This record gives sequence, structure tokens and C-alpha cells, in this order.
Amino acid sequence: MYGCSLCSICSLYCNKINEGITNDIIFKGIFTEFIAEMGDKTQLMLIALTSKYKLKDIILGTAAAILVLNGLAVLAGGLVSEFVPEWLIKNIAAFAFLYFAASTISDSDEENGRSKIKFAPLAVFCTFFVAELGDKTQLTAITFGANEGMGAALIVWIGCSLGLFAADILGMLIGYLLKSKTPDGLLNTLAFVIFSIFGVYTLYQGLKLISSSVCRIPVLLILIAVVVVFAGLCAFLFVRRKKKKRKKIQETNRIQISFH
Repeated sequence: MYGCSLCSICSLYCNKINEGITNDIIFKGIFTEFIAEMGDKTQLMLIALTSKYKLKDIILGTAAAILVLNGLAVLAGGLVSEFVPEWLIKNIAAFAFLYFAASTISDSDEENGRSKIKFAPLAVFCTFFVAELGDKTQLTAITFGANEGMGAALIVWIGCSLGLFAADILGMLIGYLLKSKTPDGLLNTLAFVIFSIFGVYTLYQGLKLISSSVCRIPVLLILIAVVVVFAGLCAFLFVRRKKKKRKKIQETNRIQISFH
């Protein structure tokens, strides 16, 4: 009987220790990921995405991307980085940013700022996933996963995901506050600037990686060429949007005159 009581006390003590360790891992994961994400490109990207998508679509897409990314980081421990070259990841992310920059011009005349994409959470998921892949927050999750071991993988995954999501929620809320307080078109312009800067800078990083690890290429020359083509495309989309808007106003005026 005395032995059973001693075992119960030891078991209770071990459970308390495990609970404390679990809470400590979760807290460290939340705090570290939150700090790492503050001011990061994906948080700023979410502010920009508020000009294109509804809040629920951004939350769904972001939450799914965070869970998948941190799951890959903790469980796979960087297998993605081993199989997919960093230069390829950077260049995919760069063109994704440039695409969304251009789409803010072509979609900015949509009613109520709604996107043409039918399933918006998937678009947000893909954008966030590519942007965050290989980022410092994912590297943080990989480090935590390696330090704590597979036994604590679930706890690390939960902690890192909560911290990253909390920081990104702030980005979404800031974006929606700006959307309700700023004049029409200003947030679209901000989105265009953010996506363009990230796109060009990420492309520069990707081209440098190709030049250093794959083969020598004229990085600046290629970068300038891409920027010129991108600027030309944006100018074309801007002019086309203006023509559509002018045509729409003329049709509206014609209808009003016919009624009178």
C-alpha cells in the first residue's frame, strides 16, 4: 500500500514536470515565432492582401498555410530545403510577388474590391506558402523541432503555429483598419508598392544564388530587364483599366441621358 502511494506521488510529480516542460516549449514557440514575424515581409504582405480579399478568406488561407509550413518544418526538419534548391524557392516567390503586384492594378476596378479568383483562401494559401517557405520563422520552427526531438513535435508545432498566426492576425487587422479609414485606391497603391519591392528584392536574391551556386549569370542585367518588362506590363494594365473605367462612365452617362 505504501509502495502504491509512493508510485502515485511519483507519477503525479512527473506529470507536473511534463506539464511544465510542455507549457515552456509552447510559450517559447509562441514568443519566438511572434517576434521573428513582426515586421517580416509576410506580415506586410497580409496587410496588402486586405485590398484584394475578405478577412475570412485571408484567415482561412493563412491558417492553413501556417499549419502546413510549420508541420513541414518540425516533422521534416528541412527536407524541403534539401530537395528544392534555395535559388528556385526565391525565384518562385519573386514572380509570385510580381504577379500579385500586377494583379492589384488589373483588379482594382472590381466592385467592392473583390477578387476574380473564385476560391480566395486557396490564392492566399499559395501566396503565403511560397513567401514564407525558407523564411526565418520556418527556420526557427526547424530549430525548435531539432532541439526538442520528435517526442515534442506536436507541442512545438502548436506553439510555433500560434505565435506565427498571432503576429499575422495583427497584420490583417492593420490592413482592414487602413482599408476603412483611407481613401479608395490608396490601399491598392500600397499593396502594389509592397509586392513590387518584395518581388524585385527576392528576385535579386534568387539571381545571386543562381550565379553563386549554379552558373555565372549577369545578375544586374537580368534584374533590370525583368524590371523593365514588369514596368511595361504594369503600364499596359493601368492604361487598359483607365480605358475600361472611362468606357463604363460613358455608358452610365448614356443610360442616364436616355432615361431623361
